[in-house]
Amino acid sequence: MSIKRALLSVSDKNGIVDFAKVLASHNIEILSTGGTAKLLTENGISVIQVSDYTGFPEMMAGRVKTLNPKIHGGILARRGIDEGIMKEHNIHPIDLVVVNLYPFQETIARDDCTLEVAIENIDIGGPAMLRSSAKNYASVTVVVDSSDYQKVIDEINDSGDTTLTTRADLALKTFEHTAQYDGAIANYLGKSEDGFPNTMNLQFHKVQSMRYGENPHQSAAFYKENKLTESCISSSIQLQGKEMSYNNMADTDAALECVRSFESPACVIVKHANPCGVAVRSNINDAYMDAFRTDPTSAFGGIIAFNRVLDKLTAKNIIDKQFVEVIIAPSIDADAKKVLATKPNVRVLECGDLSTAQNSLDYKRVNGGLLIQDKDLGVITSKDIRCVSDIEPTEEQVKDLLFAWNVAKVVKSNAIVYVKDEMTIGVGAGQMSRVYSAKIASIKASDEGLQVEGSVMASDAFFPFRDGID
Repeated sequence: MSIKRALLSVSDKNGIVDFAKVLASHNIEILSTGGTAKLLTENGISVIQVSDYTGFPEMMAGRVKTLNPKIHGGILARRGIDEGIMKEHNIHPIDLVVVNLYPFQETIARDDCTLEVAIENIDIGGPAMLRSSAKNYASVTVVVDSSDYQKVIDEINDSGDTTLTTRADLALKTFEHTAQYDGAIANYLGKSEDGFPNTMNLQFHKVQSMRYGENPHQSAAFYKENKLTESCISSSIQLQGKEMSYNNMADTDAALECVRSFESPACVIVKHANPCGVAVRSNINDAYMDAFRTDPTSAFGGIIAFNRVLDKLTAKNIIDKQFVEVIIAPSIDADAKKVLATKPNVRVLECGDLSTAQNSLDYKRVNGGLLIQDKDLGVITSKDIRCVSDIEPTEEQVKDLLFAWNVAKVVKSNAIVYVKDEMTIGVGAGQMSRVYSAKIASIKASDEGLQVEGSVMASDAFFPFRDGID
C-alpha cells in the first residue's frame, strides 16, 4: 500500500515546502489549510483547501477548520473494514498527516501575554487530528516534528510508504507531544493564587540509559526537560570522554550552579556534590590553581567547572596536576581541546552562555509526593549586609563574605566555608553539628598549610553561641 493522500497544516513552516514537493513528485494529493496552503501554492505546489474538500468553510475566525467527518473519517478509517461506510458518505482515506500545534508555550512565555491571547493559542483541531492519526498508526503516518521529515521522505522515496515500525514510533512521539501540550495548558489555567498549579504536569524526554544509578544495584536513566531554554547540565554538549554516569551528572550540576553565581572568572571543584575548592581571579588559570590549592586530596577525581572559555594553559595545568572526571565550561577553545584530547577518557562538556535566565522552580521527590519551591536565585549584595558587631568589616572582607556566601549556598548543611582573598581556605560539609563542620574545615585548611586566622566565614547554620567560630 502506498500513500495517496496527505493533510498538511503547520504553524512551523520550516522545511514544509521541500517536504511537500517530494509528496507532489510521488503524485500524492495534498490537503491543506490557511497559511500552509497559501505558502505551498505560492511555491507552485498543487493543494486542495480543506474547506473545498469538505464542502464546509473555515469559520469563527479559524476556530473551526478540520473538525469534520470527512477529515477524521478519512484518518480513522480501518482499511479493509470501513470502506462501505466511507463510500456511503464520500469519505476518502487520508494516509499521511503532518500537523504541528499553535505555539501555546511560546505565547504564554511572553511578558505581554493576556488570558485572552493564551486562550486563542489553544489548538483544538490540531490535537484532534494528531490523536486520530496516532490511534490509527497501522495505516496512517503522523508527523508532528519537522526533524522527522527526512526519515519519512526517505521511506516514501524507497517504497512509496512508511514502515509499520516508523509509524508506531511517530505515533508514540505524537501522543507524548499532545500530552505535553495539554499539560502546559492545564498548568497555565490551573495556577492558584500562590503561583503553583493545582495539578502539576511535568514532561521530560529520555536522553540516555545509564549503566547504573547512585549505587551499582540501582538502574537509572537521564531525562531532559521539554522546552529547555537555560544553559545548564541538561543542555550541555559532551565533546569527548566516557559516558556520563548518574553521579557525574549530579556532581557536574552542583559545580555548574555554583560557578555561575560569580561574575568574575571563577573555578569550582566539586566532589560528591560539595565544593572542595573555589576561587575567583582575573583569569581562569589562576582561579583553577587556587581552587585546587584549597584541597588537592579531595579534588582528585573531581568535577571542575568554569564560567569562562577554557584555554590551553588551564587545560594543560589540569591534566598535569590531577585526575579529573569531568570538565565543564561555557566553551572550550581549539587549543584546549587538543590538550584534553590526550586524555580521551576525561569527560569534557560545553554548556553555553551562563547568563541565560534560569528556570524558576525546584523539585524534590519524597515518597508518594513532590516538593516544589521557587529556585533559590536570590543574590545578596553589599547593600543587603547589616553589620551587628562593633567592628565593621573592610571592603575586602565584605567581598570575601559575599564570595563565601555563594559557596555556602551549595555546600550540604551544616555548611562552614572559610574564605580569604576570594579563595576557599577550608570547607566543612554535611555534619549534623555546626561545630564539627567548623572543625573539619579548619583541619582541611591546616593540612594544606592555609591559615584560617584572618579569613571570613559563611554558614547556613544557626549560631546561638560562638562555639563553632571559636
